[in-house]
Amino acid sequence: MIKRLQQRYALTEKGAKDLVRAALLTMLANISLMIPAGLLLLVLMNIITALSAGGDPAAGVWGYTALAAALVAVIYLVHYFQYKALFISVYDESANRRVRLAEKLRALPLSFFGKRDLSDLTSTIMSDCSLLEQGFSHWVPQLYGTAVSTVIISACLLIFDWRLGLAVVWVIPVAAVIVAASKKVQDRYGTRALLARRAATDGLQELLETVKDIKACNQKGSYLAGLDETLAQEEKATVRGELVTGVCVTSAQALLKLGIATTVLVGVLLFASGQVALPVFLIYLIAASRVYDPLNNVLINMAAVFGMQIRVERMRAIEEQPVQTGTDSYSPDGYDIAFDHVRFAYNENEGVLEDVSFTAKQGEVTALVGPSGGGKSTAAKLAARFWDVDGGTVTIGGVDVSSVEPETLLENYAIVFQDVVLFRDTVMENIRLGRRGATDEEVIAAARAAQCEEFVSRLPQGYQTVIGENGSTLSGGERQRISIARALLKDAPIVLLDEATASLDVENETAVQEALSGLVQEKTVLVIAHRMRTVMGADKVVVLSEGRVAEMGRPEELVQSGGVFARMVKLQQESADWKLKGEAGKTAAHKA
Repeated sequence: MIKRLQQRYALTEKGAKDLVRAALLTMLANISLMIPAGLLLLVLMNIITALSAGGDPAAGVWGYTALAAALVAVIYLVHYFQYKALFISVYDESANRRVRLAEKLRALPLSFFGKRDLSDLTSTIMSDCSLLEQGFSHWVPQLYGTAVSTVIISACLLIFDWRLGLAVVWVIPVAAVIVAASKKVQDRYGTRALLARRAATDGLQELLETVKDIKACNQKGSYLAGLDETLAQEEKATVRGELVTGVCVTSAQALLKLGIATTVLVGVLLFASGQVALPVFLIYLIAASRVYDPLNNVLINMAAVFGMQIRVERMRAIEEQPVQTGTDSYSPDGYDIAFDHVRFAYNENEGVLEDVSFTAKQGEVTALVGPSGGGKSTAAKLAARFWDVDGGTVTIGGVDVSSVEPETLLENYAIVFQDVVLFRDTVMENIRLGRRGATDEEVIAAARAAQCEEFVSRLPQGYQTVIGENGSTLSGGERQRISIARALLKDAPIVLLDEATASLDVENETAVQEALSGLVQEKTVLVIAHRMRTVMGADKVVVLSEGRVAEMGRPEELVQSGGVFARMVKLQQESADWKLKGEAGKTAAHKA
C-alpha cells in the first residue's frame, strides 16, 4: 500500500507512511465524535429504567460525569495527534518535495528546459507544490479517514437496528456514486481551466518582458485586446469548471440531507408501533447528523482532490525525466577538445550537426564560424555537456564527456555567453560566483583584469553596489565585463566564448577583448564569433555550415582558398562600407 501511495501521489516513503497515519487518526477522530451519542443513549436508558423501577434517576451521576470527562480527554488526544499528523508531518514532506524537485531540476540536461515553458515550470515549483501541501493537510487524509470511519459507523448502526440504520446510511453510497460518476467530467473541465490559467499567465509574463517593444511599435491596443481575450477565456473556463463541480457536489450534499428526513420518517413509524424505544430513535437522529458532517466536508473538497491528480502528474513528469550521470572524478590527458563524427538533433528528424569532427587544442584559440543555424553554439554546448550527443563522441583530454558527471565536468570550464545573466546582488558577489571561496582581493584583481575598475569606481558604493535585476543599472559592455571577470576568477583550463562581443560598440568591444586576452593564456579556447576582427586572431578556424564542417584551417589560409570563409570575410568587408540611402543621397547632393 505504501508503494502505491508513493506512486499515486509522488510521495517519499516517509510521506506515504505519514499519510496513512493521518488517515487513521482522522478515522479515529470521526469515530470519537460518535462516542458521546453512545454515552447519551446509556444515560437515557438507565434513567428510564430507574424511573420504571421507582428508583433514583440521579444515581450514578458521578460515574457518568467521570466517564464523560475521560471521553473528552480521549477526544482531545485523538484530535491533537491528528493535527500533528495532518499538518506538521505534511509540512515536512512538502519541504522535502521542494528540495527533491530542485535537486531534480539541477540534474536535468539543458535540453529539458529548452523544450519546456519556463512559466509552466515556475507554476509547478510554486503553485503545484503549494496546492499539494494544502491537499495533503486538508483533503486527502480526510477523504480516506472519513471513508473508513463511515463504513465502521454505518456497520454499527445497521447491526444495532438494521431498519433505522438503513434509513440513515442508504444515501451515502448513492452520493458516492454521483461524485464518482462525475469525476471524468470534473477532470475534463478542471484540465481546461488549468490550461487556460497557464495561457493567461504566459500572456502576462510576455507582456512584462516585451512592454518596451509593444510601445515602440505602437501595438499597445491590439496586444492588450488579445491579452483581454486570453484572460476572458481563462475566466470562462474557470467559471465552467466551478459550475460543473458545484452541480455535482451540491447534488450529493442535498441527497445526504434527505437521509435525515428518511431517518425521521422511519423512526416515527417504528416508535409509534412500539418497535423501538424513544432513546434509540433520538440517538439515531443524532448519529445521522454526525455521520453526514465529515462526508459534507469531503464532498466540498472532492473537486480539489480530483484536481490534485493533475498536479501530481505534472510533478511526476519532472521527477521521471532521465538525468545526466557520470563519474565524480576523472583524469584527462590535457584539455584538448575533440569532436569525432558527432551527430546531434534537438528534435527527432531535425538534425543540427551531422558527422562533425575537429579538435580544439590546448594553448590555441579555435574559432567556430559559419552561417546562422549552422550549429556553432550547439557544438560549444555539446563540448560542455549541456546536451548529450546522438552519435559519435566528444572528448576532453581523451575522456568521453558523457562519462563524467556534468557538475564535475564544468569545474574545468569558464564560459562567457553572449546573453549575460547577473543577479540582483552586489558587483562583488556577482563576480564571486566564479569561485565562491574567493577573497575580496582576488575578486577585485579579477575585476581589474577584466577592465571593470573604471566603471565600478563610478558606482555609488563601488563593489558593494547592488546592480538591479539582471544588472539593469549597467550597460551591455559593463555587464559583459563582469561576466568575463567571473571567468577570470574561476581560472579554468577550458574557455568557451559564445559571441562575447557581438552586441558591443567599438569602445566596449576593445575593452572586452583586452579582458579576454588575459583569460585565454595557455588554455583551450573555443570561440564563437561573427566578427572577422575576432576570428582573424584565432589559431584555427572551423567553418560549420548546415551542420557539417565545410572548411578548417588557419584564417589566412582559408581566406586564400576562396571558400565559404573567404566569402564571409568579403561580405563583412562590404557591409563595413554600406551607408544609409539618406546619407548617400545627402553626400551626392553636396557634391553636386
